[in-house]
Amino acid sequence: MNAGKSAILLQASYNYRENGMETYLLTAGIDVRDGAGLIASRIGISDAADAFAPTDNLLDKINLRLTQGKLAAIFIDEAQFLSEDQVWQLSQVVDDMNIPVLCYGLRVDFQGKLFPGSATLLAIADEMREVRTICHCGKKATMVIRKDDNGQVLTKGEQVQIGGNETYVSLCRKHWRAAMAPCNNDEDLG
Repeated sequence: MNAGKSAILLQASYNYRENGMETYLLTAGIDVRDGAGLIASRIGISDAADAFAPTDNLLDKINLRLTQGKLAAIFIDEAQFLSEDQVWQLSQVVDDMNIPVLCYGLRVDFQGKLFPGSATLLAIADEMREVRTICHCGKKATMVIRKDDNGQVLTKGEQVQIGGNETYVSLCRKHWRAAMAPCNNDEDLG
């Protein structure tokens, strides 16, 4: 959260298009905070995208898009919401169609558990680059906590709940552990 993943995705797509190369943007249909089929960044930039559902066959979507013309790259936002099958479908696009697929998303949920799409991406991706953000202490944030409407940290709940800064806070592992286990107040967490 708050690392600028969507902004980086949109900038990379823009760079391709600026050079006359077409891109195809996909985003999770579950996230409609900024409107259905829209990739939007906190800094105010956005672009239209096709939305995918967990049961969609992405090979079919991509083949349909290819009827409109050649693609230089495919960009996936909210990649944590991909299913395992969809990640494997995207690998076929890379391997068999020679089209780069760049996925942007979260690795773990608020309980520190891998999302299924993220787990499969971690297992089979050709290359990974981490987009970093920082914890309030200045260390690299690798975890997120989820807060309720009163700002209290939630330790249980469904894996997926759409939200932004009002719901999630990025933390380093040390401060995430402290937030998830409030009874450890004796520990010096600096």
